[in-house]
Amino acid sequence: MSAVEFGLLYDNTDFGTNPSFGSRQYVSYTTSSPWGDKDYDWNLWQFSASKFFSFGESEYAHQRVLALNFWTAYSPSWDLLKTPNGSTIITDAAPYNEGATLGGFKRMKGYDFYRFHDKAAIYATAEYRHTLKYNPIEDVQWLKFLKLDWFQLVAFAEAGRVAPEYDFGTLTDDIKFDYGVGLRAMMAGLVVRTDLAISDEGTNMWVMVDHPF
Repeated sequence: MSAVEFGLLYDNTDFGTNPSFGSRQYVSYTTSSPWGDKDYDWNLWQFSASKFFSFGESEYAHQRVLALNFWTAYSPSWDLLKTPNGSTIITDAAPYNEGATLGGFKRMKGYDFYRFHDKAAIYATAEYRHTLKYNPIEDVQWLKFLKLDWFQLVAFAEAGRVAPEYDFGTLTDDIKFDYGVGLRAMMAGLVVRTDLAISDEGTNMWVMVDHPF
């Protein structure tokens, strides 16, 4: 399945891989490509805003950062169609991996992949990132190839909701929540993370590259 995305990014953070201050905003429009399936015509608007606050160095930390993110999405093409037998089917919906979807290693980590999917979505999260001065493998010669610069302890909380319409009242009613902790490391210029998240549906652990935002 092919798609085309048009986006505009503003980023004044100090370090894109692991920001300690500044902000980042991204707005995009995604649509099914003109050379794709003519019977499957969908589109999606997205907006994301992140803000990073530095609390500076401490006795045990190189950096202490509060990271905030807000994300919302809306698929105007999503529609419900009544069939002759009386059932309802969804037409021209954005695919799960592109649409107004929550659940998985990026947003609402306490829930399974694509757990919530609808025409509209809203999401917010806060992370406290504590970059340790202590590096237990710094002087271990046979592990030098990892190029591991630091470890980071993270605590986070998330809230989100999907809805069949973009209505603020609906999107803020019966919001789902989760929370968790993570251990992250800078290896060879990349952030590698392991996050443990807890929700009302269970506990998930994710291993992934890069911060979720």
